[in-house]
Amino acid sequence: MTTTPEHPERERPERAVPQPNAVVGVGLVVVGPDGRVLLGQAHDGRWELPGGKVDPGEGFEEAAARELAEETDLRVTPGGVRVLSVQIEAESDLTRLTAAAVTTTAEGVPAVTEPHKIARWEWFAPAEIPSTLYAPSAAVLRAWRPDLTGLPHVPSYDYPTSGPTADPTAATAPSV
Repeated sequence: MTTTPEHPERERPERAVPQPNAVVGVGLVVVGPDGRVLLGQAHDGRWELPGGKVDPGEGFEEAAARELAEETDLRVTPGGVRVLSVQIEAESDLTRLTAAAVTTTAEGVPAVTEPHKIARWEWFAPAEIPSTLYAPSAAVLRAWRPDLTGLPHVPSYDYPTSGPTADPTAATAPSV
């Protein structure tokens, strides 16, 4: 015997199976032995950090290590990656969740391995980071070094995961 809902007009079959509605990624600040930061210049002239989408079954650290190798030919173990915060972009039609991560243990020489995406990789002193940045990279850099006042403002909800002032129960509301 089949049962019919008492009020079929109230049923919401679109809610029965959740549909994906977010992009999850990681941005990796690669700090060289001299303190400079690695940025890639895209073909439109803007700069970005190594990083990308987190694949199913990966943690943020594994995704950061994989993306770094794929994009730059540099190598780092997932244990050499530290997640600083998780960020949710505040002004987007798509939910974009990005882990801000940093490494100081990358090995090798950066190379352009995806020439259809990146024209060149270049090292910058933190005070000389260009302001023409992709928004997710600017937000990650700000999580790493909030004192860098030349970075463009990117509204986001920031959830610190480590550091001297990290409170795992607190999130930073977006500043608009």
